[in-house]
Formats: sequence, C-alpha cells, structure tokens
Amino acid sequence: MSTPLADVSVEASGCTRCPLAASRTQVVFGMGDPSADLMFVGEGPGAEEDRLGLPFVGRSGQLLDRLVLEEMGRRRDDGVYIANVVKCRPPANRDPKPEEVAACRPWLEAQLDLVDPKVIVTLGNFASRLLLDTTVGITRLRVRTYPYRGRVLVPTLHPAAVLRGGGGPMAQVRADLVRAKLALAGDPPLATRP
Repeated sequence: MSTPLADVSVEASGCTRCPLAASRTQVVFGMGDPSADLMFVGEGPGAEEDRLGLPFVGRSGQLLDRLVLEEMGRRRDDGVYIANVVKCRPPANRDPKPEEVAACRPWLEAQLDLVDPKVIVTLGNFASRLLLDTTVGITRLRVRTYPYRGRVLVPTLHPAAVLRGGGGPMAQVRADLVRAKLALAGDPPLATRP
C-alpha cells in the first residue's frame, strides 16, 4: 500500500525543475521511518548517494549513524528520517546554487509536512540557514535550539566537517545530538530566532 510520502518520492524521482537533473544518476529523496519523530536534513547527495539513491551512505553517513547510535541510542530504522536540501548531486560536490535550492524546496517542505518530526537536526550551513531563514553561519547557530513551525530545530555541523576537523568538531556534534535527544524527551529552552 502506498503512503503519501512514497507518492511524493515517486513524483520527485522524475524531477527536472533545475539543471541538476541533467547530471544526476538518480534522485536521492530520503530514507527512514515515514512517521519519525527525529529528522536529519543535510545539504545534498555526494557521489555514493547519487549512485545508490540513498542519503548519507558514504563516510559522512557512516559517521552520522555511529554518532546517532552512541549519543541518542537510535538507528536509521528507529524513528529517524534522513533527507537533504537538494535531491540531486551538484557536479563535483560543489555547493548548491540558490536556484537549485529553491527548485528543491517544495520536496523538502513535503517531507517535513508528511513525516512531521518533533525534532529536526540540520547538518551544516545550507540546511541550517535555509530552515532558519538566516545568513548566520553554523558555528554561531549550533549552540542553540530553535523553534521551527511548532517543532524544535537543532543545528549542528555536517559530518563531513567532523571528518576533516577531528576532535573539536566531533565534540560539538556530540553535544548537539545530546541537545536533540533532550528536545525529544521534553520541552527544551528555545532561543529566539537567529
């Protein structure tokens, strides 16, 4: 039996709203529990994600899985949904262009509405800035928890930044995941908008 989220995924699989469609192998829509209370939103698929059609399956994804298990006691199939701002891989893993982000935004909005998570963890600058509608960088955003459409949003560093940065970024992401776990458990103090 089809679900509304599965229907949107099928519709997105043929998307040609922006030039990224020309260079992708396939759309990387999202994966996980369609009624998850925890949703991760990253920037966009990399080469391995484009090849497999699943988000966060490369080295960054393996690190994210490990940290979520260690800090939150969850696995991908345990109340977690993972998506990206853009659903197609930008060539050479470049940053998504504003028009590409704008073209993909309706797909992300549909995912947010249909999954309806209690807590959203944004991974890196693009997702954090987009959902918080700000130009403030992730380094300043990540130390707080924000209200977002009746939900809680917890910004953190992208796992790729942790792979490049070592112990400091690793500790920061761990702290942010603990913040997200607390948000799932109750009513955390929320910052004013950035």
